[in-house]
Amino acid sequence: MPIKRKKTKIVKVGKVCIGGGSPISVQSMVKVKTSKVNRVIDEINSLEDTGCDILRLAIKDKSDAIAIKRIKRKVRVPLVADIHFDYRLALISIESGVDKVRLNPGNIYKKEEVYQVVRELKSAKLPLRIGVNSGSVKEGSSSMPERLVKSALAYIKMVEGFNFHDIIISLKASSIEDTLLAYRKISKLCDYPLHLGVTATGPSYSGLVKSAVALGTLLLEGIGDTIRVSLTDKPLREVYAAKEILKSLSLRSYGPEIISCPTCGRCEVNLIKLVNEFEEKVSKLKAKPLKIALMGCVVNGPGEAREADLGVAFGRKEGLIFKKGKATKKIEFSNCIKYLLKEIEERR
Repeated sequence: MPIKRKKTKIVKVGKVCIGGGSPISVQSMVKVKTSKVNRVIDEINSLEDTGCDILRLAIKDKSDAIAIKRIKRKVRVPLVADIHFDYRLALISIESGVDKVRLNPGNIYKKEEVYQVVRELKSAKLPLRIGVNSGSVKEGSSSMPERLVKSALAYIKMVEGFNFHDIIISLKASSIEDTLLAYRKISKLCDYPLHLGVTATGPSYSGLVKSAVALGTLLLEGIGDTIRVSLTDKPLREVYAAKEILKSLSLRSYGPEIISCPTCGRCEVNLIKLVNEFEEKVSKLKAKPLKIALMGCVVNGPGEAREADLGVAFGRKEGLIFKKGKATKKIEFSNCIKYLLKEIEERR
């Protein structure tokens, strides 16, 4: 059954629509100092080729904000300026041609400063992300989710007071439970699009698991319009992870889906190596969203992958090719992967 998404208003970031039933967009953050323009451009283009829809830049100082103008000339993906402490960096970023500004209510909260940023955003017809996180909300007797929501609502009220409504909200905590509770509550209280994420998730593997659990739960509940998987790792891994989360929930399609068995004592080939190599090759193809199965033996292979469009069950010297669970022919082991890739390309 398709996921019934909560209806939110549409906010445009460059040419990308967020909310209003638009496809859930994938975001990441450049992990190079923004003023190192050439390195930033290379990283952005690589991430866009991988499937990233929107990219955020850390704007630490004036040189970072000014660099946006040069970066924009060489990239196509929309850029977000991540601003902390100094509101003037947001003004320079807007002048430099950024597509969205993110402000942190925990360190940019003076009404006059926020007004100046919002005024320039409004003039340039750009949106604002109100990005609240657990590391910057004030201490208090209430729970973390309540404090995250309270901070966001107060900031929303201030910004709406300036007659500005092109707003996206994020409420990130490092705890899965706090993240879920905060997003569920804010989702009931406003119709602005929500940027989902878990902050400070830890090492790559555990961070991926925490993000998948939290984001997957919210997305299944119909909450969320754009996502970022935050990992202490290369940004490419963040994009791959976000795409897999969306693909696993049938919320986005990114070409062929690979299914494979976990292997057991019956397996007579190095299936792990085969699957990894096949995944790398398939990721470079702009192919239709097919389901491709690579199974380690002929005992249960075709049956377990019955819904696959195309697959192979490996024996020691040959592979059994099957389509929709039905065996079609056997071919030599060394030709199996080539055969699958050719079939995928022919179906584009």
